[in-house]
Amino acid sequence: MYAKVKKSLPEMYAFTVCMWLKSSAAPGVGTPFSYAVPGQANELVLIEWGNNPMEILINDKVAKLPFVINDGKWHHICVTWTTRDGVWEAYQDGTQGGSGENLAPYHPIKPQGVLVLGQEQDTLGGGFDATQAFVGELAHFNIWDRKLTPGEVYNLATCSTKALSGNVIAWAESHIEIYGGATKWTFEACRQIN
Repeated sequence: MYAKVKKSLPEMYAFTVCMWLKSSAAPGVGTPFSYAVPGQANELVLIEWGNNPMEILINDKVAKLPFVINDGKWHHICVTWTTRDGVWEAYQDGTQGGSGENLAPYHPIKPQGVLVLGQEQDTLGGGFDATQAFVGELAHFNIWDRKLTPGEVYNLATCSTKALSGNVIAWAESHIEIYGGATKWTFEACRQIN
């Protein structure tokens, strides 16, 4: 079960990726999303596998993220990154919980790949491993080609009316194709917060 985003990504020298996740899977919630390009299946991947912490992979380089989300509640997460010095920041529920540098520095995110929600690609658009599949619910997946500010992330996590939509990938039903019996539901987390 997975979803494929109908758009690819452009070449990016910075990004922010944000989404809402809900899971009670253990150990590891699996792969909320993966972006593969020709010649590099792990161009941009978010994965929590086995007993490892959640990790982000860029061009197969790894940073460990301080997320704890498998409590069965909705959590908002964002990761920002810039190619300059490979600086990254991780936000959970509107608060920055970690940062680092030297993550794939000076490597632009490559264009013309395949963006999949819920599975880890070992080949372009396929090669899924059931043990790496995301087990849970995912909503409001957005990508920007810049680093969002802490205030912009907070607006997203608190369901503010000022919350931005991704300028590269915006969450919309028409942008996503569903495969393998994955199901679509109405997103309730913002109603619970407000």
